[in-house]
Amino acid sequence: MSATQAAIPAAARLRELIEGDEVVVAPGVFDGLSARLVEQAGFPAVYASGGALARSGGLPDLGLLGLGEVVDRLRPIVEAVSIPVIADADTGYGNALNTRRAAQEFARLGVAALHLEDQTFPKRCGHLDDKSLVPVEEMAQKLRAAGEALEGSGVVLIARTDAIAVEGLEAAFERAERYGEAGADVLFVEAPESEAQIEAIAERLPGPKLINMFQGGKTPLVPAGRLAELGYRIVIIPSDLQRAAVWAMQRTLEAIGEDGSSAAQAERMISFNEREEIVGTAGYLDLGERYGA
Repeated sequence: MSATQAAIPAAARLRELIEGDEVVVAPGVFDGLSARLVEQAGFPAVYASGGALARSGGLPDLGLLGLGEVVDRLRPIVEAVSIPVIADADTGYGNALNTRRAAQEFARLGVAALHLEDQTFPKRCGHLDDKSLVPVEEMAQKLRAAGEALEGSGVVLIARTDAIAVEGLEAAFERAERYGEAGADVLFVEAPESEAQIEAIAERLPGPKLINMFQGGKTPLVPAGRLAELGYRIVIIPSDLQRAAVWAMQRTLEAIGEDGSSAAQAERMISFNEREEIVGTAGYLDLGERYGA
């Protein structure tokens, strides 16, 4: 990222990206380290997945984290990177007043965007069964509350509907259109189950659209280039990095359990020096010398 780009507020940069010609691919992260790896890999944005944040605390994605806990987990992610952070605000953690406060807290942190969903509270992962939805007007009021809280911040407001699994595709269209009228900048129809549905969403709904792509979900994987052609502007990949990290940790633990060390996994681990480079240890040591710390 150039110095000029870094000087532009994150929300403004995300808006520029959405208005550009390429789709914004935002891998899902769950802490400051995973966020920094995404930035170092050259991606234009990161996605702070609510499910990944919950699982980083050993909990399932069932709405078990409160606003304060989510804010505490979001802070190191925002601080670790200079690229825009798209944050999952779940259902707003309550009614329209709770949603307004959540939007204010997220904006203070410096997120570039947040998305709200129309599930009842407590919510569940969008690719789990037996979801339920709030009335359309209740969700519209939450979006109005969030929009007023974000006014002047530039933060992108994304509205997610989980209606496909509960009320069907046509109801999802109607809900998404209503949410756009209530002030959402980007529309997000969760868990389409076929490429035909993915194409229909892109064709039917106006304005920028976000889609969720991850390995093993209900939505078929479609290349980012094709999604851009269809009119999607943001692709989030919520859980793949965390799942890959879990797999790697399990293999390393197996080696330690068998041999008492991780030597058998040495070729699958970064080096000590590479680790220190990722977190910028040398820069901090230089600052420490300057300050006499």
